[in-house]
Amino acid sequence: MYTRKLHPGSDFPAIDVTRSDGETLTLGKPQGEHDWQLIIVYRGKHCPICTKFLNKLESYRERFSAQGVDLVAVSADSQQQLTEHMESLDLNFPLACGLSLEQMQTLGLFISEPRSEKETDHDFPEPAFFVLNAEGKVQIEEVANAPFVRPDLDTLVGGIEFIRKPDNHYPIRGTKHYE
Repeated sequence: MYTRKLHPGSDFPAIDVTRSDGETLTLGKPQGEHDWQLIIVYRGKHCPICTKFLNKLESYRERFSAQGVDLVAVSADSQQQLTEHMESLDLNFPLACGLSLEQMQTLGLFISEPRSEKETDHDFPEPAFFVLNAEGKVQIEEVANAPFVRPDLDTLVGGIEFIRKPDNHYPIRGTKHYE
């Protein structure tokens, strides 16, 4: 089975998920005064690598915010699993849950089934991230098939800082298509 992929420069689909406070959040719509958004897809509460990465991401939140980038992280966990996971996280950006199988497929994510009931009780996405620009287009993306692949946050935020400088005229990369 092959997955569909979002292509660089394509419009990011508006996907509704549930925030930790129970409110609806639309992925692809930056919050507050931000005009860009970084969407982190994580495996869920069961993944200690995800927990570590999300806590590390918090330490970069201000640098992303200074570049006009809103952060949000989402999983396929239930509201209860998200609430339990929040106990091991110290974040000041929204966490959301309820990513459906159809939504995971729309985003072109790799999907795994739990190895046992001890891991989790549902199929879940492998890690991915999408940086959306002010036009809602995919500026940068990475889709992984295992929990061991994560972006280097210093390099990522540094790259966004470079891209956002108007004098650099840096285009969306990876848009060349061959027939």
